[in-house]
Amino acid sequence: MQRIVFACACLLTVGVTFTWAQAPGSPTPEELQRSLQRRYDLVIDFSADFTHTYQGGMLRSTLVERGTVLVKKPGRMRWNYRHPEPKLYLSDGERLFSYLPEDQQVMVAQLHRDGQATTPVLFLAGAGNFVSDFTAAYDTVADAPANSYVLRLTPIRTERDFEFLTLVIDGRSLAILRLIAHDLQGGTSTFFFTNLRENVGLSDAIFAFEIPEGTEVLDTTQAEASIR
Repeated sequence: MQRIVFACACLLTVGVTFTWAQAPGSPTPEELQRSLQRRYDLVIDFSADFTHTYQGGMLRSTLVERGTVLVKKPGRMRWNYRHPEPKLYLSDGERLFSYLPEDQQVMVAQLHRDGQATTPVLFLAGAGNFVSDFTAAYDTVADAPANSYVLRLTPIRTERDFEFLTLVIDGRSLAILRLIAHDLQGGTSTFFFTNLRENVGLSDAIFAFEIPEGTEVLDTTQAEASIR
């Protein structure tokens, strides 16, 4: 089941307090939405640690995974899952690779060339647009940090992989602290980000993926499986 959740996520614990995102003097949701897009237009690359949780939907219990992420615009990402098992989700700007080393299997998919975000995390890599692709409203989540905004983004067009997104945004820097994707099966996939570093000059070579020898390749761009 972990394999299924990983593919869906890449293709909250309930606390005693809730943060109401809009306080007197706060920007409107639309103003915050525009400010967020302007900020991310200036971010060329970033690195962070992440915790990824998934609950509801296809799972009866909460799945918790951890790792590191590297992102470089346009369209490059490297999600290294380290716990509880190693996995790699990588985009080189043209193709998406989902690599399960313990299974010796990699799935290859084509990255859309029209700039659309086909998965929630692709918005972090510059695909799509927070303003033109969504309507915005304030929201609430459990245990949001003090001085943060909680913004719900509902896609203007129907998306295959999520119904809407919720972002927890730092009130000063407008950095995204959490990205929460609500899927059509009732599941919630949450990414918590820490140790964020922006515009560090990441090399394109970091996002190149050479398929290991002996790995089964499920290439959806060719609709056939093969062994490398």
